[in-house]
Amino acid sequence: MTKYGSFPGTRPRRLRTTPVMRRMVAETRLHPADFILPAFVREGVSEPVPISSMPGVVQHTRDSLKKAAVEALEAGVSGIMLFGIPEDEKKDAVGTPGTDPDGILQVALRDVRAEVGDELLVMSDLCLDETTDHGHCGVLDDQGRVDNDATLERYAEMAQVQADAGAHVVGPSGMMDGQIGVVRDALDQIGREDVAILAYTVKYASAFYGPFREAVGSSLRGDRKTYQQDPANARESLRELALDLEEGADMVMVKPAGPYLDILARVADASDVPVVAYQISGEYSMVEAAAEKGWIDRDKAILESLTGIKRAGAQNILTYWATEVARNLR
Repeated sequence: MTKYGSFPGTRPRRLRTTPVMRRMVAETRLHPADFILPAFVREGVSEPVPISSMPGVVQHTRDSLKKAAVEALEAGVSGIMLFGIPEDEKKDAVGTPGTDPDGILQVALRDVRAEVGDELLVMSDLCLDETTDHGHCGVLDDQGRVDNDATLERYAEMAQVQADAGAHVVGPSGMMDGQIGVVRDALDQIGREDVAILAYTVKYASAFYGPFREAVGSSLRGDRKTYQQDPANARESLRELALDLEEGADMVMVKPAGPYLDILARVADASDVPVVAYQISGEYSMVEAAAEKGWIDRDKAILESLTGIKRAGAQNILTYWATEVARNLR
């Protein structure tokens, strides 16, 4: 005899039966506009320089950077975040290339802005690490420690020259106390209330930054544990969030993304401004390396990692796969 109402009466698998069913009920969707492309531009090179630890990523020339920006725009990406790499002999203790109107980052900002206008958000990394001979994100005192308040003065100057060069958005990334308030005031003082601030609100002292050090030609000696956050801690992320919002952040970021999805979710729950996550170099390189070995399906792993970041609460994602993924989603 046929039995009705037998266990299991509830069958969630019904909503997984076909690709179109799974697509219809998907709770999280990726869109090209979610993405921001991080890009490196290097002074004094005539051809793009491959980054050995980041397969497929290069240090751009000025011309190849403009091409990359146009490709990102055509793919539907929302923004491009620029990192400038000056010639080694131009680096000094206070990061002079970072405030030189003719420094590589400022030149690149003008180049890209002239190429894409307002159709692509042109963003700039606001930090001293690429331009100092010691590789730290700030000015050092006479004992070799990062001087928070002296660094803020340099950030104010950087914000103004980057705005003058055409940045729509500046991204203070040094994790100095008070950096958002100082940058906001510096921009407002020159009448650039229109320039938005993407605050690196949560930035952990992570082992996953390794490939990035090659990407920016880092001169770092020591580590950044006195200003970047301890991976063991979570509560201080919400404290940093409250401070950045109070100081005028327009958007806030969690970095790295993948190893800190719990932090990302907490920040997203507490924030009343857009939340961004940075899928950093180590996250990128691990997938590329494992795929090269044939250990994982590259394309599926990329989409899964990005979906997880968005599901955790990121509205936008900085990822080195931005243009590629955006093209495939269209």
